[in-house]
Amino acid sequence: MTPAKIKTAAAAALFTVGMGLVSASESQAAGAGCGGASWYALSSKTASGERMNAAHLTAAHRKLKFGTKVQVTNKRNGKSVVVRINDRGPFIRGRVIDLSKAAASKIGMIRSGTASICYTVVNS
Repeated sequence: MTPAKIKTAAAAALFTVGMGLVSASESQAAGAGCGGASWYALSSKTASGERMNAAHLTAAHRKLKFGTKVQVTNKRNGKSVVVRINDRGPFIRGRVIDLSKAAASKIGMIRSGTASICYTVVNS
């Protein structure tokens, strides 16, 4: 999916949520959303049971099923990365996804630690 299509899908999701046509949880269930992202690099086991590897393109999301591939786009610079959901989180208000260090590096958010992003499910 191109960045333009991601922006269009994210804008449509925000518009329908903003207009009260669907709830935020319905928007997330549909596979798109925007919000804050952070990154983490632990060596513990993830909620899916696999060991967290900061060098892999993985992420944590509260509700998407494990194995779902998600394209994440940094709104500040337009850089995107496709990650695989293998953990649960983030557990901080306003954040919608936690990225592995490798994924965060690909979209240019290592130094800042957080970024404003939009995401779209590319397969589930």
